[in-house]
Order: sequence, then C-alpha cells, then structure tokens
Amino acid sequence: MISLTVRRMMLASAVLLSLLIVSNTVLSRDVIRISTTTSLYQLGLIDALLKDFTLRTDTKIRYEVIVAGSGESLRLLADGTTCIAFTHAPSMEYELMKKGSIRRLGFVGYNEFVIVGPREDPANVSRASNAVEAFIKIYRSGELGLTKFVSRGDNSGTHQRELWLWNLSGLNPRGRNWYLEVGQGMQQALIIADDVKGYTLSDLGTYLKLLSNGRLRNVIALLNDSKYLVNVYSLYMSGSSRCQAYLDDISKFAEYVMDIGQKVIEEEFKDLVNPAKGHEELVNKSWNYLAMSDANDG
Repeated sequence: MISLTVRRMMLASAVLLSLLIVSNTVLSRDVIRISTTTSLYQLGLIDALLKDFTLRTDTKIRYEVIVAGSGESLRLLADGTTCIAFTHAPSMEYELMKKGSIRRLGFVGYNEFVIVGPREDPANVSRASNAVEAFIKIYRSGELGLTKFVSRGDNSGTHQRELWLWNLSGLNPRGRNWYLEVGQGMQQALIIADDVKGYTLSDLGTYLKLLSNGRLRNVIALLNDSKYLVNVYSLYMSGSSRCQAYLDDISKFAEYVMDIGQKVIEEEFKDLVNPAKGHEELVNKSWNYLAMSDANDG
C-alpha cells in the first residue's frame, strides 16, 4: 500500500500545480512565463540557469516558472500561456512544430532513462537485452503477482516514453492491478516505487539525486539502453501572438542557454545532465529517431 506520507505528497503536488496554472494565466509586460518538465526543475537546473542569466544580463524581465509534465508544458506553450518551455517529449514536440504552434530554439542537454526496480529484481530486468524485453518481463512478473509497476500517468515526457515501450512490447498494462498510475512527478513516482518495491521508468538525473540524498532504500537502477532510453531535453518558444512582444528577450535567453548555459550544466550538473554542446550529432540523431519512431508507432 502507498504510505500516508506519499499520499499527502501527491495531494500537495496536485494542489501546487493547480495554483500555479490558475495564477499564471494572464501575461504582464514585464513577465515571461516558462513551463518546464518536472525532472529539470527538481534537479535545480532551471533555477540555476535563470539565476546565472539574470546576474549576467541584469535583465529587467521577471521569469515565472510553471512546473508540469512535458505534455502539459507543451500545451501551455502552444496556447501562449507560457512563452518558453523546457521539455523532453520528441513525438509531441514534433507534432506541435509541424502545426506551427511552437518553434525549437535549440537542444539543452541529454541523459538517459533507466529502469528502476527492487533489489531482488523478481522480473529479472537486469538480464534483459534491451528496454522492450525488460517491459515484457515486468508484465509477466506482474501477472504472476510478483511485482508492481509505477507509472507517472501524467502525460510527461517520461510517461510518453513508457507508453512507447509498452507499445513496442505489444502489451497493454492499463487496468491491471499491479500497474499503478499515480499522476505525479518523477521524484514522487520514484518514492512511490521505493515504497511499494516496484519498478518504474526514471530519468537518470532524478534517480541519482534521490539516491545520493538517501531517499531510495529499496530500489536500484537495473537497466540502461542506449537505443531506447536516450533522454533529450529541448528548449522551445510559443508560436502564439501573445508572445511576440517578447521575441528579443526570448532570443537573448535562448542564446544564453545554448552558450554560457551549457557551461553551467556541465559544471553544476555533471553526471546528472550532459550539455548538448559538443554532442550535437548524437543529440540530433537521437531526437529524430525518437520523434519519428514515437509518431509512427502511435
């Protein structure tokens, strides 16, 4: 069962997101709103970039951050509620770019997703040849009553990658009693997986941060996969007319992220997120593969 502490955390998170969205629906002339995936925000990367950018440029613009999964972050960006977004959901990004709703400003960085699970590894995920085989093993183990799987269930980039892997496996876990859709951010999903001794899919950075903080006692990283689990973070701007007045400021921020900001990522977030600069071919190839594969596979 999910502990009372975790349930309270889930409720508090939902309330916070609702308040953020409600309080940030109207743009003012000196405020630029940024929507971001939860993983980068929880790592502290967004705050680090904004703090350094503000100090270096002495900008008079105030940046307000709305934290949500990539799906919600992209929705807010597309309708002009936010003008900038950090996301990691290639297929959704690709579809919105095709429609002209958003425009990519550049690649921010990358790391990997990892399949995390109980130390005992009842599904033998650590012996899988790739992530798709690992998901098949988890499904079979769940059906035998040997384990649980914690899904973020929040339309985030991580959730989209998870659904893609289930699709590639040819299996559908929805509705199974071992499949827990929690509708939470990455940290909360990992803590719940640790609490129930189940499996989940996590970005490497968030997993390592919680592990180093002693928050994870029952689960460990069991599988990496350089083909299916590369995790690319990108920076986008809205195509909405509501954001046109901020084009100069958005461009300055994007230039910072793609240049000096890359050094901040490399120096302050080593082993958690890799800067895209210097790895452009790898990042671009991975993004294109994931965007096209996700789109073609539904």
